[in-house]
Amino acid sequence: MGRAILSHLLILSNSAPLLSSSSISKLNGFASRSVQIRQNSKYSNGFRCYCDVSHSQQNSPENSPTSVTVKKRIVSGVQPTGSVHLGNYLGAIKNWIALQNTYETLFFIVDLHAITLPYDTKELSKATRDTAAIYLACGIDASKASVFVQSHVHAHVELMWLLSSATPIGWLNRMIQFKEKSRKAGDENVGVALLTYPVLMASDILLYQSDFVPVGEDQKQHLELTRELAERVNYLYGGRKWKKLGGRGGAIFKVPEPLIPPAGARVMSLTDGLSKMSKSAPSDQSRINLLDPKDVIANKIKRCKTDSFSVLEFDNPERPECNNLLSVYQLVSGKTKEDVAKECQGLNWGSFKPLLTDALIEHLHPIQFQSNMIFSTWLLTGVHENQLLSDLQLV
Repeated sequence: MGRAILSHLLILSNSAPLLSSSSISKLNGFASRSVQIRQNSKYSNGFRCYCDVSHSQQNSPENSPTSVTVKKRIVSGVQPTGSVHLGNYLGAIKNWIALQNTYETLFFIVDLHAITLPYDTKELSKATRDTAAIYLACGIDASKASVFVQSHVHAHVELMWLLSSATPIGWLNRMIQFKEKSRKAGDENVGVALLTYPVLMASDILLYQSDFVPVGEDQKQHLELTRELAERVNYLYGGRKWKKLGGRGGAIFKVPEPLIPPAGARVMSLTDGLSKMSKSAPSDQSRINLLDPKDVIANKIKRCKTDSFSVLEFDNPERPECNNLLSVYQLVSGKTKEDVAKECQGLNWGSFKPLLTDALIEHLHPIQFQSNMIFSTWLLTGVHENQLLSDLQLV
């Protein structure tokens, strides 16, 4: 069995698609962010992704001039479920903007992860398109970063199946998120995919020989599983065993490191300062969606949960809502923590909430404007939403 798995890993390592920034045409301006439309009947959602560089080609010394500095590689993705909210933006997407200038970056829409729970096909297709538009509107530059849809690269699922054969079931049973979701939904309403999706996440990362993965504190356990799985596969199938089958020998997978932003890694709910801002929360009041109109943002901040203390302060464990709102203000205003603490030292909630509202509206306005430009451009092309994406000039 081990030899068969190793043979498949060898095949996959030599053929796995890898999107590189050099394979993407430059997109000039939001109005001209054209999409190359290709209808493919094999896919129910009409999307198709094209890639042209394999892992072995990308990392081969023969193909890399000694004068070129090889950048470290980062992989990250967001599910296209629900509306992209402030937590997604401040915790992940906003940090990607800076990362794409320093690292080789691959940002993708993890639509396969989105089907672990009940979903509507048309809604998922639309949400995938909308998420891509928001990526671009937030500042992801397709001339610097690779942007694609997970399901368009079949190697994700192929590697996931191979990794599953090497993953002890006990490793998956200890995953906290699975325990929480299965307890809420009940065993009869939970599919196997909810248990095994950390293996797919490992596949997403290991397939591209990632050096770093931007993660929030709540995702560190899943990344740790990815690291353990990489080490396990390297031990079981790497080295001489791999070389005997024609491989290069040594480690099969890089063991990725977590990249945790210093701030914004975990934005909390507006209704509960101890819970993470989430797409799946039943109340829309708990989150600021990136495309929320001004009046909706103002209303949500006005009604958000606070406390009865008369002053505002960071890092008081007894005041999670206060710390969360001050942190959000720090991030959207671009000020330092010290500057925010000094500015808000004499404020109460009545005077701080309008300040936070204005900062949020001002910060989100360019994203909303550019999103509308992208949607309008797509609409003017006369292309049906199910034909959009991947396309994003990923050819």
